[in-house]
Amino acid sequence: MRPVILAIESSCDETSASVIRNGKVLNNIIASQAVHQIYGGVVPELASRAHQQNIVAVVQQALDTAHVQRTELDAIAFTRGPGLMGALLVGVSFAKGMAMALNIPLIEINHMQAHVLAHFIDDPKPSFPFLCLTVSGGHTQIVLVKDYLTMEVIGQTQDDAVGEAFDKAAKIMGLPYPGGPLIDKYSQTGDAKAFKFSETIMPGLDFSFSGIKTAFLYFIRDEKKKDTSFVEKNLHNICASLQSHLINMLLTRVEQASRQTGIKQIAIAGGVSANSGLRKQLKALGEKNNWSIYIPAFEYCTDNAAMIAMAAHFKFLQKDFCALDVAPLARMPINVS
Repeated sequence: MRPVILAIESSCDETSASVIRNGKVLNNIIASQAVHQIYGGVVPELASRAHQQNIVAVVQQALDTAHVQRTELDAIAFTRGPGLMGALLVGVSFAKGMAMALNIPLIEINHMQAHVLAHFIDDPKPSFPFLCLTVSGGHTQIVLVKDYLTMEVIGQTQDDAVGEAFDKAAKIMGLPYPGGPLIDKYSQTGDAKAFKFSETIMPGLDFSFSGIKTAFLYFIRDEKKKDTSFVEKNLHNICASLQSHLINMLLTRVEQASRQTGIKQIAIAGGVSANSGLRKQLKALGEKNNWSIYIPAFEYCTDNAAMIAMAAHFKFLQKDFCALDVAPLARMPINVS
């Protein structure tokens, strides 16, 4: 069996489609939504409307560039969750309709599982078991990956995600949305030891980022009382200090997880895995601890259909299909496929 699968991703503000043939991703078409920038964050209603406007063209482009006819498809895959309900509904409805029209199986995909499985799109690929730090605007988790579709969350944030902390801090400094990449950019020429921030220490392998967001808010407020141009004068140092602190919070737990499990294969996934500081510090920690490090290509870090396609390939091989009355799930634990 050499399955040809069309995958659709619409969990947030990226409309994406990808075609995979026999486990090889043929393309990764993405339509971004710039409309959210003026609001300083993703507006769910606008996101779902943009998906409706983009999905037909994106899917057609994926089929055309893969040189695949609809009649050649063996299954349609889609992101079921987690994500924004209205955004998910567009992708789910489109996939269901297309699968019914073509009379082919439907495959539901857990968005967070797909982020982990992005590591199997290109070489080098990790072997099992491995640990994956999944970091994004909505999630921060340490995942014990036992097999392609068998995963266990062994540590996670108890409040906000690290990506949300990056974007919130950027907003506090007056940077445009999305602010996380700008913090990364400015931090590269800043002093990471210029400023110190407090944090909430959680038991076990869990995280908490609400405390540092509050501490950062008060820090900027107090410094601006002394000098209204404080942020402008110290932007690069502030960004470098904050980014270094957030990354240390992440990697301290990863190092602890590696010691507890004895696993030395370490991967990162999700939108924040595109952060250059995280990549650099993870590689350095890997050399120190003799880890094998796996970092996905930039295009597979943020939300994309290629990772949905990869996950769908493994589910297809197990004939793990779903019913046509499937509904989207705004919340969907990673160990629920």
